[in-house]
Amino acid sequence: MDQILFFFVAFLAIASAVYFVFARNPLYAILSLIVTMFSIAGMYILLNAQFLGIVQIIVYAGAIMVLFLYILMMLNLNKEDESKKASLPKFIGVFSASILFIGMLGAYKGLTGKTTVANNIDQSVGLTKNLGRLLFNEYVLPFELASVLILAGIVGAVLIGKKDL
Repeated sequence: MDQILFFFVAFLAIASAVYFVFARNPLYAILSLIVTMFSIAGMYILLNAQFLGIVQIIVYAGAIMVLFLYILMMLNLNKEDESKKASLPKFIGVFSASILFIGMLGAYKGLTGKTTVANNIDQSVGLTKNLGRLLFNEYVLPFELASVLILAGIVGAVLIGKKDL
């Protein structure tokens, strides 16, 4: 059952990513990118990497996609702007996609098909409990220094953005 769910979520991710590439309306493209990010987070969760799944939802599907939507609404793209694009970027895109396709075919050809399933898999590898222990025991000093650095960046951004204190 887990494998069927994983393949469904993977198909959803691929389908929404392909729709993102071929969408004419930029708003629909960004919404399909959000679906792609959510389905990738679902794959992380199905692979027992809950922390990565939640970070994928918070950072990418939440913050960055909201930023993309905001920029899209600020730019106010119209349909007449789309027809003015040159053919050189389209050619570069087709060329890059063909190189990627050739690389994927080469990788597929190199597969042997002989995979073995390990019976003694540690199920606690991707859990946030283990990550929390590691962050707050072994890496507590770099973790705290990173938080001070982020705080300094926030204070600096407020000071730059504020005209008069």
